[in-house]
Amino acid sequence: MYGLVVLRYRLPLEEVEKAPEEHRAYLRGLKSKGILVAAGPFVPRTGGALLVRVPDDNVQQALTAVRDGDPFYTRGVANYELIVWKPVIGQESLDTL
Repeated sequence: MYGLVVLRYRLPLEEVEKAPEEHRAYLRGLKSKGILVAAGPFVPRTGGALLVRVPDDNVQQALTAVRDGDPFYTRGVANYELIVWKPVIGQESLDTL
């Protein structure tokens, strides 16, 4: 199963730019564990999104854990929307990533 994690910045961009390294280190950790498929900011830079791979059981719990571990969440930098996503076209390609 997959999930989309949508981040919307709560702080001005000048404040967001003071703390990206902890957030990116966290994302690199998710990538090394096979959880994160892709991540990046929106254009214009109002937030960003994560595409994550999560177990089929307890999907919401897994998405919540991704959010709760993110320094952008714990420091109040961004609001998070957690969306369970089941692709029907292209899932085979995603599964190989």
